[in-house]
Amino acid sequence: MVIIAKAALTRYAEKHPDALVALMEWYDVVSVADWANIAEVRMQFNSVDYVGNERFVFNIRGNRYRLIVSILFSIRTIYIKFVGTHAEYDKLDAKTVDYKP
Repeated sequence: MVIIAKAALTRYAEKHPDALVALMEWYDVVSVADWANIAEVRMQFNSVDYVGNERFVFNIRGNRYRLIVSILFSIRTIYIKFVGTHAEYDKLDAKTVDYKP
């Protein structure tokens, strides 16, 4: 899968160094994946949640952090929409949030 943009993950990890390894592990797994649907995503990440509007929520580092992405299966592309703590995630609408650098 093509992931747009890895820089969002590394920028977040600069402020939250304890998230770096988990975010890079997620990136490494996903960048070589070739998912066609949610069932294939769940084969690798069984805790992923689909929240609508092509948005998927991944638990990062034992659910301490949340990663929201938009997955366009037809073009094998993932857009990072949000990286944050579980508490920050609870305050937003996962269906509409957009990444802001």
